[in-house]
Amino acid sequence: MRASKEIMSPWWTPDVHADRRAFLIGRNAIQSAFRGYFARADFLEVDTATLQISPGNEAHLHAFATEGLTPGGDAIPLYLHTSPEFACKKLLAAGEKRISCFAHVYRNRERGPLHHPEFTMLEWYRVGETYESLMKDSANLLALAAETTGTKHFTYRGRSVDPFLEPERLSVAEAFERYAGIDLLATIGRNGETDSRHLAANLTHAGIRVAGDDTWADMFSRVIVERVEPELGFGRATILDEYPTSEAALARKSPKDARVAERFELYACGVELANAFGELTDAAEQRRRFEMEMAEKQRVYGETYPLDEDFLAALAIMPPASGIALGFDRLVMLATGAPRIDLVMWAPVADYGR
Repeated sequence: MRASKEIMSPWWTPDVHADRRAFLIGRNAIQSAFRGYFARADFLEVDTATLQISPGNEAHLHAFATEGLTPGGDAIPLYLHTSPEFACKKLLAAGEKRISCFAHVYRNRERGPLHHPEFTMLEWYRVGETYESLMKDSANLLALAAETTGTKHFTYRGRSVDPFLEPERLSVAEAFERYAGIDLLATIGRNGETDSRHLAANLTHAGIRVAGDDTWADMFSRVIVERVEPELGFGRATILDEYPTSEAALARKSPKDARVAERFELYACGVELANAFGELTDAAEQRRRFEMEMAEKQRVYGETYPLDEDFLAALAIMPPASGIALGFDRLVMLATGAPRIDLVMWAPVADYGR
């Protein structure tokens, strides 16, 4: 790989493309294998619209905004979606039982070795099945990606994972205790309310920086980023499970403990690959959570996104289901050995950040 030439030359020059081509052929092979996996399991592949009324309502995701013009010339605000999730759940409300979707999605303010403003999200949903079924899918797809590319180990920045081993399942509370010495659940009330002062004291004792205006969510994220994520997915993949309810806006509460939700994330080589939920289907509760997320977005970034009222109406008739979003390009990186995400994209977005 001639990294210096890639910096100087566009991706479409013949010599740079020749360096990238093996990664791209690997990408196509993995995508074909994954489509076969879902077809054999009776999934229907769907294709959703990119333009949406709402790009999603998570506080720290940033969307690309545009506008549609009516035949009369009136401007209507629209956004490029950050995930096909809302559209997929509408299809579940419509009656589909098992669906998968390879979608181009768009996230602003994101560019780096693991981030790209436009990337491919693989989402799939199972109606009437628990989110543990998605854990099995995730393990199967890791092994299938490795089998397809003929690799025995995924590697990234000197760390490796055996993709054929069953992933470790670790709760967020267990991870906080193991890697930061913090009793996370002691800072969460029975109904999911959070105690910022208690968590701040724990962070201070653990030697982790605390700012005067930190919210509980700010401190939670800092521990995840600084102490937990760097330790996940080495030797074998890690399923980080049972997120606090306040950190799982689209997931239902765990029937075992209302302080946590049915949400897990999949890690390999310290890289976050997937985010899964036992889906929340209470429309009123979902509205409340979205409004809280947008209030936080307004506080931090001075902007909000509209709610998709059509989605909330569909949610009211959506059956119990589990769903997951996997960063397809990241998984291709690990399976092919590519050091950067743009190397596994056939035509990367122009580098407007220079």
